[in-house]
Amino acid sequence: MSTTVPRTPTKLELLELLAKIGTAQWRDFAAAAAERGLTSTQAKVLAQLNGPLPMRGLATLLVCDASNVTGIVDRLEARGLVRREPDPADRRVKNVVATDEGREIIRQVREEMQATHGALDALDPEESATLYALLDRLRPGLEKNPRDTRKA
Repeated sequence: MSTTVPRTPTKLELLELLAKIGTAQWRDFAAAAAERGLTSTQAKVLAQLNGPLPMRGLATLLVCDASNVTGIVDRLEARGLVRREPDPADRRVKNVVATDEGREIIRQVREEMQATHGALDALDPEESATLYALLDRLRPGLEKNPRDTRKA
């Protein structure tokens, strides 16, 4: 019995598949956020807040102007999901911090992403571990600032 070796996909094919998966995951995320009364951008802000983050840092992560972040944070703050704190190192800088309620609501959003959970359920434990390891290897290169052309 002969075994066929799978064809190696091109980088373009890999990029297209990652884009399709990313788009589907983003739609699922946005739908779950909407069920909690959040816009997709508000939920994205909450998802980025693993600790204090300056307003300018949020703008960089969201790939938008800092003035846009002010309105987003204002609305999240009005709901009690984030708070602004002065940066201990530079009191002129305002950090955004998720409140306990904000962390809970983003946890719920992620938990309610049914399409994404369903897709991941198709993987057995070994496949899940392999996918995690592969994605973890890709992450550092994708998280680099594209404008930073210095060699790491």
